[in-house]
Amino acid sequence: MDEALVTRISAGDKEAFRVLARRHGARFRALAYRFMGDMMLAEDLVQEAFVKLWTHAGRFDAGKAKFTTWFHRIVVNKCLDEKRKRKPAPLPEGYDTADTAPLADVKLENTAASQHLKDVLTTLSERQFTAVTLSYFNGLSNKEAAEVMELNIKAYESLLVRSRAQMRKMLMADKADLLSAFA
Repeated sequence: MDEALVTRISAGDKEAFRVLARRHGARFRALAYRFMGDMMLAEDLVQEAFVKLWTHAGRFDAGKAKFTTWFHRIVVNKCLDEKRKRKPAPLPEGYDTADTAPLADVKLENTAASQHLKDVLTTLSERQFTAVTLSYFNGLSNKEAAEVMELNIKAYESLLVRSRAQMRKMLMADKADLLSAFA
C-alpha cells in the first residue's frame, strides 16, 4: 500500500504524498524526538525527510525494502547528520540553581531512573545508540532495524548484544557505587 503511494508520489501525486505524510508523520516525529530530545527540531528533521521523499521518490525500490524501512533510514540519517554538526550550547547563567519545589518520592525515583538510563544511553557509540533506539524505543524487528542500518541480521544482532553488554556494565558499575555509598 505505502509502496504504491511512493510510486504515485514519484509521478507528482500530491494527494498520495499527503496520505503517506499523515499516515506516518507522528511515528517518524517520535523517532526523531528520541534521537534529538527537541520536538521542534524533530519536526523540522522529519519535514526535511518528507521533502526528500517528495524530490527523490523515484529512488525508492520496493523490491529492496518496505517504504517504512527505507524512510526510517532517511530519518535516522537526518538525525545523525544533525547531531554531528551541532555543538552543545553553553548553559545560561544561574542554570544550576537548586529547585526547592517538593516532589513526591515515587516521581523523583522514576525521574532519576529515567535520567540515569538516558545518561547510560549517551555513553554508547552512535551505532550502538541507533541500534538500541530502533529496537527498544521504536519497536522495529531486528530484521527491519538491520535494514535501516544497512547491516546484515547477524551483524545487527551482534551490535545489539554489544550495546546491551555496554549498558549492563555501566549500570552494574553504578549499582556498586551506590551500594558502597550506603555501606
